[in-house]
Amino acid sequence: EVQLVESGGGLVQAGGSLRLSCATSGFTFDDYAIGWFRQAPGKEREGVSCISSSDGSTYDVNSVKGRFNISSDNAKNTVYLQMNSLKPEDTAVYYCAAARSLLRCERAVSGRWSYYYGMDYWGKGTLVTVSS
Repeated sequence: EVQLVESGGGLVQAGGSLRLSCATSGFTFDDYAIGWFRQAPGKEREGVSCISSSDGSTYDVNSVKGRFNISSDNAKNTVYLQMNSLKPEDTAVYYCAAARSLLRCERAVSGRWSYYYGMDYWGKGTLVTVSS
């Protein structure tokens, strides 16, 4: 059974940091790219970052460059999203998802493709709330 389980969300003040984790199982981790998406209340889901599990290549959307960092621990089949300098507009449910290639992940995260078309497996999300 494929599983992606997010953790690490919570309440943080503006300017603070959080590290989200995405623990995966049920598929060959090295064959997939993992992406982070977020959905704020009343808004469309949007992409944040991608990482290739095979070579560590990454892709970030402009709004998080310099503040968020995606990384992976292949020994643990886990991907992390380190979020620094958080802003109230970062408040959202954060989801991780797996795609068959970094290209598919990039196209989903960038919005060129529907996020559901580009990604194959999804977690259930973790809530991040940034207070002002």
